[in-house]
Amino acid sequence: MTGGRDGDIAPGRSLIFRSGGETVHAWHFSPGSDALDVDGTAPVVVMAHGLGGTKDSGLAPFAECFAAAGMHVLAFDYRGFGESGGTVRQRVDIDGQISDYRAALEAARHLDGVDPRRTALWGASLSGGHVLTVAAGEREVAAVVSLTPITDGLAAGALALRQHPPSTLLRSTAAGVRSRIGSAARRDPTTIPIVGPPGSVAALSLDGYHEDYLSLAGPTWRNEIDADIVLSLGAYRPSRYASSIECPVLVQIADFDRSAPPHSAARAAFRARAEVRHYPCDHFDVWPGKDWFDPAVRHQISFLTRHLDHR
Repeated sequence: MTGGRDGDIAPGRSLIFRSGGETVHAWHFSPGSDALDVDGTAPVVVMAHGLGGTKDSGLAPFAECFAAAGMHVLAFDYRGFGESGGTVRQRVDIDGQISDYRAALEAARHLDGVDPRRTALWGASLSGGHVLTVAAGEREVAAVVSLTPITDGLAAGALALRQHPPSTLLRSTAAGVRSRIGSAARRDPTTIPIVGPPGSVAALSLDGYHEDYLSLAGPTWRNEIDADIVLSLGAYRPSRYASSIECPVLVQIADFDRSAPPHSAARAAFRARAEVRHYPCDHFDVWPGKDWFDPAVRHQISFLTRHLDHR
């Protein structure tokens, strides 16, 4: 199963909605079959990217597979990224991104042909944690897919300490401190690349990650991020909300993940009483063009179909 715009799948239609007073840009993929149709309506999956990602950077193949299975999909860019508005660009505002997910849910429920009772959340990496947080506070979410999620920022930091030379982490931390001080003084943020080669000052600099991320990058993606993320990620703990989620959850874990700690994802999955799938691969190996994309998306479709088919 590979993503591709063929058959009867309607290509992504651009639309906008509002979040926090700003314009959010999204794509709407319409169902390519009536497999999940109930009285002329179908479920909808709401999705966004992980750290610094944009919707044109690898989300469409997932969305096209969901659409082929009979679902609507709303894929959006966070404020400050891609085609969305926002005066502060390339800054990961975690609370703001969670608010964007909630605004996207509301927009998705009002799309023509959508059954608002059958709304699912999809997230990967950083957004794999976002969707756990959102689902805990949105009782009408019907299902959640969390792909290689970051569920504990402190654990992610500890993993980074084992994976990187101390000098690299010190330089990244110093950039984060400069950015935070600059923001307090209302100066422009200090930025670092989202991804870079080993040894470079970047949010992601493990061997192979530069090539993996660039292979997904779309035309609106910028390899730049506010260095404050180096500091703010430590307080990120979506796992604390997992036990409050009432809907079915699928957590997909890359067993050799060097970025999102697998053991933290497993603990969050246990708290959420989730269905769990394991893949013998690294963080980016479940993305389009990689060996484990097809199994991962098949498991997502199987899970979503089981829990969103209300006939």
